[in-house]
Amino acid sequence: MPSTEFADFVATQDARNQIQLNARKYTLMLCDALELDFKNSYPNSQPYKFYIETGRKYHKIIMETDGGSSRLGPSRSVHAFVDKKTGEVYKAASFKSPAKGVRYDLRIIEQREWLLEHADWAGSYLYQR
Repeated sequence: MPSTEFADFVATQDARNQIQLNARKYTLMLCDALELDFKNSYPNSQPYKFYIETGRKYHKIIMETDGGSSRLGPSRSVHAFVDKKTGEVYKAASFKSPAKGVRYDLRIIEQREWLLEHADWAGSYLYQR
């Protein structure tokens, strides 16, 4: 009996690993979509960078600008959070934590496609659900 339980564990672990890899891949795709939206909206501006900082539970999508001609220097803020294990997208409540309530689920094809097509750099798509 223990070998069957181990085999089941291994099979489900592979599925969990694939979901986690997909969550990261789709989060990177979201970062690319956000950068493209900013470049299309403000072609002559210093572009924002969107990248991932991975924590224990979430991929944090960071939005960063170098500050341009400002003396303040670079500024960083959290654009959104993505659960590493599930691919669920949350808007940010603070720099360290997401707001309650899932906005999108990257595992669901229709939601993922809509999100990547409508994601805007300012985050208004996070308030449409």
